[in-house]
This record gives sequence, C-alpha cells and structure tokens, in this order.
Amino acid sequence: MTEQQPIISIRNVSKRFGPVTAVDNVSIDIMPGEFFVLLGPSGCGKTTLLRMIAGFEMPTEGQILIDGQDMAKVPPNRRPVNMVFQSYAVFPHMTVEQNVGYGLKIARVGSDEIKSRVAEALELVKLDGFGARRPDQLSGGQRQRVALARSLVMRPKVLLLDEPLSALDAKLRAQMQFELADLQDEVGITFVTVTHDQDEALSMAGRIAVINKGEVAQLAPPSDLYEFPANRFVADFVGSVNLFEGKLTLDEPDRAAVECEGLGKVYLNHGVTGSHQSNVWVAIRPEKIYLHVPGDGKAFRAAQEDAPEGYNFARGKIRGMSYLGDITLFDIQLESGAMLRVSRPNLSRRDQEDFTWDDKVSMHWRADSPVVLLS
Repeated sequence: MTEQQPIISIRNVSKRFGPVTAVDNVSIDIMPGEFFVLLGPSGCGKTTLLRMIAGFEMPTEGQILIDGQDMAKVPPNRRPVNMVFQSYAVFPHMTVEQNVGYGLKIARVGSDEIKSRVAEALELVKLDGFGARRPDQLSGGQRQRVALARSLVMRPKVLLLDEPLSALDAKLRAQMQFELADLQDEVGITFVTVTHDQDEALSMAGRIAVINKGEVAQLAPPSDLYEFPANRFVADFVGSVNLFEGKLTLDEPDRAAVECEGLGKVYLNHGVTGSHQSNVWVAIRPEKIYLHVPGDGKAFRAAQEDAPEGYNFARGKIRGMSYLGDITLFDIQLESGAMLRVSRPNLSRRDQEDFTWDDKVSMHWRADSPVVLLS
C-alpha cells in the first residue's frame, strides 16, 4: 500500500522582516483532506505562515511544497489554493451569484458551466435561493458563506482561511464552527485555518499546530493538546489551567510525587518519563478538581483509592464565583494563600446554590489528573 504524501509540506521555513523573526524554522506536513488549524496569540506568526502558503509572502529561508511542487517561483494566482480573508472581501455591487462566479468568469469558464458550478457551491454552503441578493441584504454569517462559496467554486486542492469567524457574534460563531467542519468533511478539500480562538480550534480541527513566537510549541490532535500539553505555554493557552511550580521528589514507573509551592505534595499514578530534572511544573485542569464541603468522607475515600500514596487533597475558602450557566467557576484561596480555580458543572437548577462566597471548602483530584511539565 502506497504511503499517503502530504498535500502541504513546510520545511524549515523562516520569515524575517528586518530584525524581527516572524516565523522561526517551522516544519509541518499537512495531509490531503485534513482540517488543520494554526492556533496562537496575536503576533505569533500564524498569519504570516498562512500568507506564505498562499504566496503573498515569500520565505526568507526554507521550502514550501504543495502537492509535491516547490512553490518558490509560483505566484499566488498559479497555486492550487484559495484564500478566505478575515474581512470576507465580497463585492458590494454584485449579487451573490456574481460574487461566487467572479473567479470562474476571470478564468474564462463557459457561462453554462459557471451557472452549474455556482449553483452547486451555493447549495454546499446552504445559500441556494439567495443568488439574486446583494451582500447588504445578507447577515454576517451569510456573507461569510458567500466568501466560502466563491473559494470552493474554484475547486482548489487547499482552502486557506484567515480568522474566518472573527467578525461574527458569539452564537453565530459557535454555529459556524460546526458548519465549517461539516462542510470540510463533505467536500473533502484540505482546510488550513488560522485562529487565536482556542474553542474554535478545538471544535473544528483534526490537528492543531500551536504557534508561539514564530515556533511550533506543539502539534497534535485537539484532545492531546488539552489533556497532554507539551509545555507551560500550551497548557496555559489551550483552556484554563492551574499551574504550580515544584520539585520532583519521587519518580518511578507507576508513581510520582511533586512538592509544589503553595499546593503541597501532588501525587501521580504514573512516572514522569525521561525526566532528569527536579524542577518541574504541575498542571491541573479546573474541571478535574472535585469541590465539596469539609467532612465528606465518601469523596475522600474515592480520592484515596485513586492515588498511589495518600490522596490529592486541599482546603481553602471561596474568594470568587462566576456563574456561566452550564458551569460555575470558583476561585479558591488555599490555606497557603495560593489560588486554585475549580470548574463545577451545574447539573440541576439548584447546583449553583450549594456554595457561596467565603465558604470553607475541601477539594480533591485523582492521581491521573495532574500533568507534569518540564518546561
């Protein structure tokens, strides 16, 4: 069986603007039919990387191949890619049909084929019946679909999307995340998307490259990024996390312990593979911490059974509460003075009434919940 080749291969690519290095020796392979996301904070280099794939910027060093062809001397209009910009850039004086068919008209495709392909593209993005409207008669989400249809109608091998949902309100953005993922699955085209929104990336991507200061901090499927971050930056950027610095005091194949400043000893039911350093960081996601009133013996026993020695347990006082509907966030001040964030699902209408400000509380977490980070 022939091994599948990458549709995009980014090889040791760097981009410098004068003294500023925007992209620093990045190597990524993106496979055909993949929904790939470049995720990172503003100014990290992710958009510059996307623009180099599109041909709007040229690498200072390195090589970009698309479908096996070196793109070094290939202009943007000759590359087998199409780009959907953050602003959508639809023509206000044209109808939806004219906007979608514009690229085909420039390419001198026959009118009958243009009509057929435009109708097909509009149906894909759920805009059939909207062809005669102008952009000012559409909602933000519909204009975004027009921009998508205009790119898809050209049948590119790769669709590049630069912050495609940033102009939408929160509810529509959440809806469009699922629609984009469904659309990509239906058309089978490789999507490469840039975003700074972690929820957007996690909900859509098959794989995510987290970019920090021009470098790839971690490349992995969404669940691996969240559950097994490679370093402090990824742990802190992808989701909410409690981070504590500590010393590794025990490291065996099936158990480990870290003495954390402010949190005390944290037990794990696995070793810290390959670690030869004592100074580490412990990351614990807020939803993996169980909150209860002091004296709940059943919860303590459950925690004790999960841990290799003792159990992970802490006491504190509620110093902040944020009710978010499906969950409530608690900021707990520990006896040491350190702060711990806990996320608790609201499974019934009265869940949020179980605790209030300044309540003394106890917490525990399983020994498989913490992640030890070496950098």
